[in-house]
Amino acid sequence: MGERKIVARNRKARRDYEVEETYEAGIVLTGSEVKSLRAGRVSLDGAYAKVVDGEVFLYDMHIAPYDKSSTHTGHDPERPRKLLLKKREIARLAGKVATAGYTLVPLSLYFNERGYAKVELAVARGRTKADKRRKLIEEEEERRAREAMKRYRF
Repeated sequence: MGERKIVARNRKARRDYEVEETYEAGIVLTGSEVKSLRAGRVSLDGAYAKVVDGEVFLYDMHIAPYDKSSTHTGHDPERPRKLLLKKREIARLAGKVATAGYTLVPLSLYFNERGYAKVELAVARGRTKADKRRKLIEEEEERRAREAMKRYRF
């Protein structure tokens, strides 16, 4: 696979959700939004996706207005953005999300090797507070084990 230029990551997603499947989706953007993305002025915190009438939309992703664009051609920073997926993938996502406890969460936003903006979308199940704590403890133990192994190499 080619080189990805990652613009934004949803760091809380992997902690708050248990990711089951991931999909790569295109995203419909205006010119000023693309300019803002290339400048890295985007936030995925709190963003989620929904299947509406056979189409997938991304909500609550904040793309800051581009400074150098004119005021009448600017964009709404919080507008819903359509995601581009195949019909089969949309049907599969709709079936999964219909199951209780599942949601669609964007994990990252990047430009692929051809320069197109893409979203890594995950079908995920929410974690409880106890699960989140357990995961943090496991990660801390793994980190300590790696550090110990580094110190005692022969």
